[in-house]
Amino acid sequence: MNFQRIAAVAASLACSASFAAETLQPPWGKEENLGQKMIMEATTVCTDGKGHYSVVSPDNDERGRDVLYYGDGKTFFEVPALPYTSGTNFLEPRFFRKDANPNFRGQDWRVVSEVDYDRKEKSCAVRCGEKNVPLTIMEPAQAAELLRKATYAPSPQQFAPYALLRDTKGNYYFVDKGIRTTDQKNYRVFIGPRGALKPQKMTNVISDSEGEIFSTKKGDLRLVLDKAKSSVWIENTKKSLELRQVPVDENLPLIYNDLGVYEGIRLGTPCDDQ
Repeated sequence: MNFQRIAAVAASLACSASFAAETLQPPWGKEENLGQKMIMEATTVCTDGKGHYSVVSPDNDERGRDVLYYGDGKTFFEVPALPYTSGTNFLEPRFFRKDANPNFRGQDWRVVSEVDYDRKEKSCAVRCGEKNVPLTIMEPAQAAELLRKATYAPSPQQFAPYALLRDTKGNYYFVDKGIRTTDQKNYRVFIGPRGALKPQKMTNVISDSEGEIFSTKKGDLRLVLDKAKSSVWIENTKKSLELRQVPVDENLPLIYNDLGVYEGIRLGTPCDDQ
């Protein structure tokens, strides 16, 4: 039994619980005025019949796009919207669609999934990479009752990939960074072979115009912003090992599926349970 991976899953669940306590106000608010009541009436709830729900609601500001939530009917997490979309597309690095555009306005659409719904046709489905799962649209009265009793929270994602490197022996050196504004100076370092990276105990982080130095108990991982220079792993100021930088954006499926760092983590998207 891999106790390290069990601990990672437990930590992920604890993280989701802490984010659930940070509530949001949905677009329909408390349905206190005509505008909010109209938003509730225009909100669609799709379900797979297994206790999982995707909620698509018109936003109440001037962006003119939908807001997407996903949850179990008791707690719904807001799914971060992507630029230049209607709001129902979302980043999903665990699923890959090889035939999609690798660079549309700076976004790799091969790692973008979506909730596809049509209110008039009463059809709804979630696409995770190349996997399509049909969903059922709930009756409006039943959906409204579900939504009124639920709580709403920000995305449970706490960290995002920041840098990935590897040495000539196949060991990876992975750094991620806190997502929230208050956590953007919070970095973590993981080292090890694919599928078995281990977290390192951080002792210090130095960041300047030349790059970052992540100090751990085992050594210093120096990331240089100038791509013409090599990043270096230094152990005990004596042993220096040059590392090759691996582009993060081009290797999101590797990071989320193969390294082991995010195994079992829930991202709060409609693909969590697919």
